[in-house]
Amino acid sequence: MNRCDADRAGTFRWLHLNLADRGTRAWIERAASLPPSVREMLLSPDTHQLSLVDGETVGCVLHDFERDFDVIDTARIGALRIALTPDLMLTTRMHPLRSADIVRQRLEHKTAVIDPARALELLVDAIADNIADISRTLSLDVQRAEDAFLEGHHPPSARDLIGIRRRLAQLHRLLSGMRNVFQRLEKDRELPAPLLPSVEQVAQRLQSLDADILGVQGQLRLLREELDIQEAQRTNQNLYILSIVTALMLPATLVTGIFGMNTGGLPFAEGPWGTWHATGLAGGAAAITYALLRWMGFMRR
Repeated sequence: MNRCDADRAGTFRWLHLNLADRGTRAWIERAASLPPSVREMLLSPDTHQLSLVDGETVGCVLHDFERDFDVIDTARIGALRIALTPDLMLTTRMHPLRSADIVRQRLEHKTAVIDPARALELLVDAIADNIADISRTLSLDVQRAEDAFLEGHHPPSARDLIGIRRRLAQLHRLLSGMRNVFQRLEKDRELPAPLLPSVEQVAQRLQSLDADILGVQGQLRLLREELDIQEAQRTNQNLYILSIVTALMLPATLVTGIFGMNTGGLPFAEGPWGTWHATGLAGGAAAITYALLRWMGFMRR
């Protein structure tokens, strides 16, 4: 951690530290340039998204997607802690985050001077861009499922859409909490004036992105309703066919039940054609029932 205390090359610097390292935690505990409330926020195990302003220092806890060494996109959410002063932005994390890779790639191609407002925009834009990429992928998945449903070729089931619904809900919760953080900062009268335009811009970007997520959720909800309606129609059709068959078989069952009684005086009991006569009577009863159902309108589908 000696390099963190070394003389800076410019007027503003950005430090991204790993909280799993004991040296990092010790350096934050003795960082005199950070207010005690901000140091406590950086070291706290609480992962809820929040914001605070202490003098000229702004602290935030934002959510971002974690990444693995071999998997860039994971569904795990980690906490990104930010401390922003006029000459320093300190970001810390417990596990590797996707936004850090995006920011590093963009900084490698930038030659403009970075100030606190621009650094905050760059960081949040990296998180938002990653979420936007995931949102576009989920939107394409919903569109493909919708096309398959309309064409009737291998239509998706409600179970197939559960994963998309779960991921969309996760994105919405993440964006909703992040948007609330910046809206609170926007209304905080102690927020340093140079940061206000950037905070407003970030809040608008997050609100627009959340609206896109809600749009995809609405599209998915309509598709699921169509699938439920189709499934209900299929079930009703099966029940209808079963009911018709049951109604047709009831008279025949009654006839066979009567002739199956072991009592005296049964018709057609004498003679070689009794079975055929009883069978014809059962078939005739079924035919009369069928004609009656058609006359009553039950067979017009």
